[in-house]
Amino acid sequence: MERGNVLYGKIVREKLINEIREEVKNLRKQGKSPLLMTLEVGDNPASKVYLSSQRRTAEEVGINYESIQLSSETTQERLLNVIRDINQDPYINGLILHMPLPGHINAKIAQWSIDKKKDVEGVTPSNLGQLFLGMPGLIPCTAQSIVALIKSTGVDLKGKEITVIGHSDIVGKPVAMLLMQQEATVTVCQYETFKRGMLEKHVRNAEILVVAAGYPGLVKGEWIKEGAIVIDAGITAVEDKIVGDVDFKEARKRAAYITPVPGGVGILTTAYLMKNTVEALKWQLAAD
Repeated sequence: MERGNVLYGKIVREKLINEIREEVKNLRKQGKSPLLMTLEVGDNPASKVYLSSQRRTAEEVGINYESIQLSSETTQERLLNVIRDINQDPYINGLILHMPLPGHINAKIAQWSIDKKKDVEGVTPSNLGQLFLGMPGLIPCTAQSIVALIKSTGVDLKGKEITVIGHSDIVGKPVAMLLMQQEATVTVCQYETFKRGMLEKHVRNAEILVVAAGYPGLVKGEWIKEGAIVIDAGITAVEDKIVGDVDFKEARKRAAYITPVPGGVGILTTAYLMKNTVEALKWQLAAD
């Protein structure tokens, strides 16, 4: 039995892409052309897919896109020097530092050295702090995608019981902050909650469930509350398939809305990356 409406990301994405394209056109009329730079250290096959998706989406909305690939032997000092040069280049409006970095490089030091006004992934302490305080800043892309998908159902978030599974700095934590700003009641769980045997309880209580833990099949379909909204942001390769953290087939029988994996949250992420690039340029222009 199929019940829940499948919440595909492409519908929300199309609307967002059209809005970004119009903003880019208006900026170009003012003589301003957004430029997004990606920086990669080493040769990670998984990054190639994401880089290709970024380039296609940038072309789709009219954003200039460039990339720099450094050797896996690059020192931390050299990487920080490259980031500093990008920070100081007025023609570059956004910077993504691709993960993972080689083991000899401290990823947080590298990410936190990015200029907050070019931090289009929203990973610097400044932008995350702005989010915590409910102030304007650049917000992590996946977190924005999740909230946009929830809102696309027309649900009133005020007071809703929401369970977020996963507490990463760029998904779980920012999603929880964004939802609390909407006056929702948010519970944050993690893998340790599951190990204690308490995860089912929190899932069953959730009117809206957001899962971003990276453990395939972590959430059983029978745990889902009748009529819940389920957003699965987990992405794991299992044999020749990409799967999420939720048992989709069983969960769909109980959920009102549920995102597929792939085709749900992930398809929106690069669009929000472009939105952040436009927002970064506008922030930089306002500071001039």
